[in-house]
Amino acid sequence: MADTLIAQITMLYERFDPALIGALDQIYDSDVVFEDPLHRVEGLVALRRYFSGMVHGLEECGFTFNHILEQRGQAGEPDQAVLLWTMHYRHRKLKGGRRLSLEGSSHLQFRDRVLYHRDYFDAGAMLYEHIPVLGYVIGKIKARLG
Repeated sequence: MADTLIAQITMLYERFDPALIGALDQIYDSDVVFEDPLHRVEGLVALRRYFSGMVHGLEECGFTFNHILEQRGQAGEPDQAVLLWTMHYRHRKLKGGRRLSLEGSSHLQFRDRVLYHRDYFDAGAMLYEHIPVLGYVIGKIKARLG
């Protein structure tokens, strides 16, 4: 069951587009908790709304899964997986609409559907560094610290 669920997840996220929104109930529990560096949402309805907002401004987005680690739950605990990924995306307001890449990972806890999903990534590398004035300032700070 875990292999099937992980396969569904990776297949759906290969293209992060409006079709994913309609398929969320196939992989997420109605009481799912989703977290990333920018937001925390609880429940499938809130997750659907959050993803709909993200998809809206994207010209392209998809995930390549580089490595997957799975662990079976013990004594009533949910199964877990960590997915290491690269996200490729284009947004008309970031870097002139050029294609960007971001490395990250996801921690999932699941039974027949995902109960908990937490994404780990550098929000600055994803968004802030690509906003013209803010990106310049962040670049200067990084250069000074590095």
